[in-house]
Amino acid sequence: MPLVDDATVAAEWPVWSTTARVVVTDPAALAEARSVVERELAEVDRACSRFRPSELTAVQAAGTEIEVSALLAELIGAALEAARRTQGDVDPTLGEALARLGYDRDLPALPADGPAVPVRVRPAPGWRRIRLAGRRLSVPPGVSVDLGATAKALAADRAARHVSGWLGTGVLVELGGDLATAGASPPGGWRIHVQDQPDDPACMVVLPSCAAMATSSTRSRSWSRGGQLLHHVLDPRTCLPVERTWRSVAVVADRCVDANTCTTAALVRGDDAVGWLCGLGVPARLVGRDGAVRVLGGWPE
Repeated sequence: MPLVDDATVAAEWPVWSTTARVVVTDPAALAEARSVVERELAEVDRACSRFRPSELTAVQAAGTEIEVSALLAELIGAALEAARRTQGDVDPTLGEALARLGYDRDLPALPADGPAVPVRVRPAPGWRRIRLAGRRLSVPPGVSVDLGATAKALAADRAARHVSGWLGTGVLVELGGDLATAGASPPGGWRIHVQDQPDDPACMVVLPSCAAMATSSTRSRSWSRGGQLLHHVLDPRTCLPVERTWRSVAVVADRCVDANTCTTAALVRGDDAVGWLCGLGVPARLVGRDGAVRVLGGWPE
C-alpha cells in the first residue's frame, strides 16, 4: 500500500472485495478525487461485472455480435491484448471455471466453506473465441468472460489519469494491489510499501511520477470448499488454481494493466516465470513459497 507523507493526503474505502485508495498531492482535491475514482469504478462495474447485471452479462446472454460501449470495448480489448502477449496464460474465458470452483459472488459474500469441488481438468474455452472489431463484440454461447485479471488494473490507470487531468493534482490510485499514478509525484517520488500478506517479507520502494505497479498473489482472494483452500488465479490449461510456486509477484511498468499482465502470467508460469520476466526486462519482485525474495530487472531500491 502507498505510504502517506507530509506532502500527500489519502482516502480509502471497500470496493470489489478489496480496498480502494486514492492519494493526492493537493489536499484540497481529495474529496473530488475520491468522487472521480468512485464514478470510474461504478462505470467499470456496470460495464463488466461478473457478479451483477452488467453490459457484459447482457452481451453473453445475447449470444450474437452486438455493438458495445466504448468502455466495454476498451476493457475487452485490454484482456485480449494481455492474452496475446502472454500466449494465453492470461485468459479472459475462465468465468465459468471460477464459478464452478465456488467464486460466484463477491468474496465477502462467500460462505466460510462449502461442499468439496469435484476436480475437472480441462482447458478454458480460449480467448481467441472472443471477437472484437472496433465496438462490435461477439462472445459465443457457453463462454463466460471474467475480466478480473485486467479490468481492475485498467480501472486504476483510467482513474488516475482522470483525477490528474480534471483536478490538476498528482495522484496515486490503488485497487487491491493494482496501483497507478499520474501528474507530479510528491518530493522524492511515491513511497510504496510492498507486502501482500502480514506474514510476507516486506520492502519499501520509491516510484517516479506516472509509474505503475501491480502485485498478484496466490494467497489473496482465497476461499474454501470441502476444507480445501482455493484461489482466483487459474491455469487456462486445466481451469484449476495454479500451483503456489510464488506467494506473490510484483512488477513495475508505465501502465498498471501491463504490470498486471506480467504478474498474472508469472503466477501461471511458475518456475518458468523468472526466465520469462528476465526476457521482458521488467523490474520484478517474486516471493517464493518459502518466503525467499528474488528481484529482477532493476527492481527499484
